[in-house]
Amino acid sequence: MKNIMKKFHTDTIKKTITIRAPKEKVWVKLSNITGLSSWVSNVKKTTYLSNKKRGVGVIRKITFESGSMVEEHVISWKNGEYFTYIATEGLPLRAYIATISIKSKNKKLSQITWQSYLNSTKMSKKEFKEFLSDMGSFYQTSLENLKSILEK
Repeated sequence: MKNIMKKFHTDTIKKTITIRAPKEKVWVKLSNITGLSSWVSNVKKTTYLSNKKRGVGVIRKITFESGSMVEEHVISWKNGEYFTYIATEGLPLRAYIATISIKSKNKKLSQITWQSYLNSTKMSKKEFKEFLSDMGSFYQTSLENLKSILEK
């Protein structure tokens, strides 16, 4: 059997979607930090781990339908435009930083971008590529869920 070398890997993911809804309406949904179960794929519930509920310093715990959990900390926030968060526990990564941003295309169209930087724990290149693919699908499915909810 071939010995597979495990090492650290780094990459980025970026998914964008256009939604037929005004920016303000989309931001209300996106900025509800613990309202993920309505649109983020496979989320069972999200709870606050901080007293702060909006902006920099918010800490949330996401519980997935599988039972796995991820802790995230909001580290940057510009109201109506974007927020950035880091995962501190729950992912097979040494570093995960993501930003969800929104731009107005016109009064009735909004563009949402979800992008992240990842640095893995030790894994094979194949394992990392599979993880990236799964995360990309997770982002895309979640954004499509958001679009179908907001375009109703």
